Amino acid sequence: MIQVSGKPLEMTDSWNLGSMERIIIEKMHNSPGLYSFPSMDAFLFDINVRKNMIESAEKMNQSQAVFTIFEYARCNPDYWYLTAQGGFQLHPNRKPSQAILDIFNNSFLYAFECATACVIIFYHALLHRIGEEKFNELFPQLYLYSWHTEPNLGLYTFYSDHYIPSDVVYIKNPDYNPSTPWFRGLNAVALTSGQFYSHGFGIKSHKEIIDILNQNRSPGSDRTAYVTNLVTRISSESISMTRTINNAFIPIVVHHNKSSISCKRYISYLQKMISS
Repeated sequence: MIQVSGKPLEMTDSWNLGSMERIIIEKMHNSPGLYSFPSMDAFLFDINVRKNMIESAEKMNQSQAVFTIFEYARCNPDYWYLTAQGGFQLHPNRKPSQAILDIFNNSFLYAFECATACVIIFYHALLHRIGEEKFNELFPQLYLYSWHTEPNLGLYTFYSDHYIPSDVVYIKNPDYNPSTPWFRGLNAVALTSGQFYSHGFGIKSHKEIIDILNQNRSPGSDRTAYVTNLVTRISSESISMTRTINNAFIPIVVHHNKSSISCKRYISYLQKMISS
C-alpha cells in the first residue's frame, strides 16, 4: 500500500510515467507493507531513484568492470587511490561525481567485489537524480569498500519477506566451499523483469543464481543456496535530500577482507568495532 500525505495514492496520467516506474509503483501498491511519503514530490523522487537504480545496474552489467576479491581490486588512478585493503579513496583534486561516472566510462580499469558494486550503483543512481552539484556537496570524500557508505546516503538494511524492484537482496550459500569463499553469497539488485543483477554473475533468474551457488558448495553438502529476507535500500525519509547535510562526521571503515558479504554482516562488524 502507498500513502502520500497520509492518504492512499491516487494515480494520474499527468505524471507521464514510463513502464518501469509503473511496475515499481504496482509492486509497492501490492506489497503487504506500507510505503508512506510526506508529499508527492518525495514519492516521485523515490520512484525515480529506484528507476535509476535499475538502469545503473543494467549499465554496470554492460560494462567491462570485473568481479574480484579485495586483494586484486583495481581502479583508475586518475580518480582514486587504491588502498592496501583494496578500497578506492577519492583523489583530492577530483570531484566525487566525476569519479563515480568514471567507473562506468572507463570500466575496463576497474575490478571490485559485489558489495562494493551495489554501493557504486546506489551512488550512481542518486547522482543521476540530484545532479552533480548536489551530489558533490553531499559526498565530498568518497571511499568505496564493501558496504561502507557516507552517512548522507541514508542506506539501511532490514528483514522483510517482500522486496520491490531496485531493492538489494542477499542470496546466501550456507555451505560454500572454503577454497572459494567469494561464493559465500551475493548481493543482487532486483529488476522489474523479475530477474536480478549481481556483479560477477550478470543478470540472471533466481533459479540460475541458486544453481551456480549450489555448484560451489563444500563437497558432500546438500544444503541449497537461498534468497534471504535481508533487504537493503535508501531510506524514504532521507532520499529526498531535504535533511541537513552533515559532512563533519567521519565514518568508521571496517576492513574485513571478506568478499560478497551482506550489508547486515558489515553492520555487525561495525558495531563490534565501535563497542570494543
